[in-house]
Order: sequence, then structure tokens, then C-alpha cells
Amino acid sequence: MTLDRSAGLTDTARALADGEVSSRTLVEQALARIEATQGTLNAFRIVRTEAALAEAEAADRELATGVRRPLLGVPVAVKDDMDVAGEPTAFGCQGAHPPVTEDGEAVRRLRAAGAVIVGKTNTCELGQWPFTEGPAFGATRNPWSTEHTPGGSSGGSAAAVAAGLVPAALGSDGAGSVRIPASWTHLVGVKPQRGRISTWPRGESFQGITVNGTLARTVADAALLLDAASGNHEHDPHRPPAVDASAAVGRDPGRLRIALALKPPFTAVPARLHPEVRARVVELAEELARLGHTVEEADPPYGQIGLTFVPRATAGIAEWVAEAPFPALLDRRTHGAARLGRLLGGAPLRAARRAEAVLHRRIGRFFASYDVVLAPTTAAPPPRIGAMLHLKGFATDRAIIAACPYAWPWNVLGWPGVNVPAGFTADGLPVGAQLLGPAHSEPLLLSLAAQVEAERRWHEVWPREAVTDSPAL
Repeated sequence: MTLDRSAGLTDTARALADGEVSSRTLVEQALARIEATQGTLNAFRIVRTEAALAEAEAADRELATGVRRPLLGVPVAVKDDMDVAGEPTAFGCQGAHPPVTEDGEAVRRLRAAGAVIVGKTNTCELGQWPFTEGPAFGATRNPWSTEHTPGGSSGGSAAAVAAGLVPAALGSDGAGSVRIPASWTHLVGVKPQRGRISTWPRGESFQGITVNGTLARTVADAALLLDAASGNHEHDPHRPPAVDASAAVGRDPGRLRIALALKPPFTAVPARLHPEVRARVVELAEELARLGHTVEEADPPYGQIGLTFVPRATAGIAEWVAEAPFPALLDRRTHGAARLGRLLGGAPLRAARRAEAVLHRRIGRFFASYDVVLAPTTAAPPPRIGAMLHLKGFATDRAIIAACPYAWPWNVLGWPGVNVPAGFTADGLPVGAQLLGPAHSEPLLLSLAAQVEAERRWHEVWPREAVTDSPAL
């Protein structure tokens, strides 16, 4: 028996545990799909063909002896900012990077759950931009329209899942880098609480604003991958209390007070909400009201939160640049951001870190009146390939803020957020909305997302340009 690309993570794991299919077969299918689309979608930086097949055969031997683990034998992918033993971690950069010797903690936990890592997905240079393009690997394209970006910086993971190459993948989110590509590829994208999925060997990634998260077609699949990857290294500075994400998916969220927040947080340059994006998010708000929730327009008191984001983001880039093995090959914009990060890396960075507690209190009070915030994930549909690739530094920043002004505040706060598909533009481009909550609120957000999914059934809609099933696949 084989499974077609529509089988998600949960169904695939169940089929393996029930003996309906072998891991070897599933991994062969995934590798064939990757090969068939690499020339068009270009989702992967590294494909672990031989290693993945060997790991699949080992999984089959375990399954045959009655061993059961949550993802035993299931093929998944991870973003190329995560360490996989024996593979380089180029993080979107040019050069022949050396292989690393140990798995990062998130990858170690996926392996402990039994997952087979079929490859590492493309990301823009040091994860800085909401597009996945660069001289190191070319352009990763959106399965819904190959003329458009899948977003970034977890664009490779999003493209791989949206096209059905793998049932789910890990990404990372430092300013929306899971939620933005999820929005632009019609996926569920979970940015969990800071520390929920370890970023070790970095105790903090980008001064704590970047977390690892999950991309999948359904809420249940995103939750299952979240449970499998969650947990901490003994030296992690952030160790949130455990949650059972999968259990939350089947739970009634109850009647909630939902704030519809359409106004972009403060930015130094203008940001305008595209009318079609606004319409899709408002329609989702109306759906939530029909489900019995109280929905009203209200914006969190963000204030000047952007002033705390820039020092942390640019100082994080400076840290990566200082360790880069091929600094001469880095983008000029990367060097510009690193210079700013070095300037802001002293007193401004310390002030930005201290301000987080103030923001927690101020925005936390907003959740005395509301349970969840519903906001656009992006202000615009996905841009065309190349639209931002060759811009200069300030022009790139303006373009990013115009397209993606909504996601990054939750990175400063370190709190959970979930992108859910909200529909399409008239041109057939995906639009997303994010459900945002206070600290440790993943169970609530996932239960609400699952309730909406049961009504909208977004996972049943596939991109026309995704790889099609055939006997060879």
C-alpha cells in the first residue's frame, strides 16, 4: 500500500503504526516528489537521500518488532538554520559550509519521536526577509503560483508542505518567519511560546526573538509536530511549562472574547492593509462570531514596541555574521544590518531587553478584556519572485514593513501565535490570519483554530501547481 500526498502527519503516523505502509515506501515517495519539483519549487537546500532511506529501514525494523513512537518512520523536513548531524547548516548563506557533528535539540527530539529527516529546506540569508531567494540557492517558489514567493524566511518548509512533498516541517519565526509563509501558502503555522521548542545550540536565537515552530496543512498535524519537537536542553534559559498541543485540538474552546485588530503596530514607514486581505480577515471574524464568539474591533496597546525589536534583531544578525565562515560572500544588506547591530548592541540592546517586562504587563492587561487577538498575518498577498531581492537596505526595509507589519510584535513578547488560512485573493493567492494569545496559550489558540478548520476544511484545497500523484510517486 502507498499513501498519496494528501495524507497528513497524523494519518501517516497512524498508517505506519497499523502496518498499512512501510517507512521505506513513504520516504521513497517523499524523495521522488522532492526530485520532481526541485527544478520548479526549489524547496530544499539539502536532500538526505541515502541517510533518509537508511533511517527508514531502521524505522521499519522497529515497527516490525512492535516498537511505537509518535512519528516512527514518518518523513519530515527541517529548515536549514537547524543542525542535523553530518550536514552543513548554511542558513541561506553562500559557501561550502562544513558539516556539523551533532543534532540541534529540536532535531534530536524529532528523531527521538521516530521521525525521518528527509532534508533541510531553503531559507533566505540568516532568515532576515519575507522571501526565500538568494545567490546561494536561487529562488524558492510558491506552489500556488510559481511566479510568487512562498514567503520567508521559512519559505522552503512552507513550499514543501504546501506541495505535499512532506506532511509537515519545522521552521523558525523571528519576525513572522513561520506565520508569513504559512499565510502565503495556505497552511497552519504555529509560532509557539519562547522556549517551547529549543533553539539549542543557541540558548537564545536573535536575542530571544526567534523561536522554532511548525508548518502543516491541518491543526492536528501542526500540533502533533509541536508535541514531538517540544522540550528543552538542560542549558536552555527559557523553559516554559509543558502543554499537550494534540489534546487541545479536540477540545471545545468555549465562548471567547476576540479582538479584531486591523491596525498595523507602530512602524517608522507607512503600512497599508490590502483591501482583499482585509476582506478575508473580516470574513474570518464573521465566521468566529457565527460560531458563538464575541468579536469586536480593538487593537492591543503596542505603543513604541518597534524600538525594542530593532536592537534585538540587528544584534542577532551581528552575532551570526561574527561566526560566518565566508563573510565576504554575505549580502551587502546583511553587513549593513550587522553594523547597526554592533552599534545598538550595548545600552540600547539592554534597554530593549528590559522593556519586554513592561510590554508584558501593558499588553497583558489587554487580555483581561479579550481572550484572543485576531489580526492579519500580512498586509499584502505574496509578492512576485525578485520583487525585493535586489533592493538596497532601506528600500528592502520599507518593502518588508509595507507587506508584513503585523507579525513581529509577538516575537518581542515571546508569546504564541497561530496562522490559519483565511481564503484567497481574486487571483488565487493565499491569505492568512493570525490568532494571538498571551503567554503559554498554545492550547487555547489550537483549539480555536481547529474549531474554525472544522467549518472551513481548508486542508481539502490543493494548489494547482503542486506536484501531482502518479504511480512513480
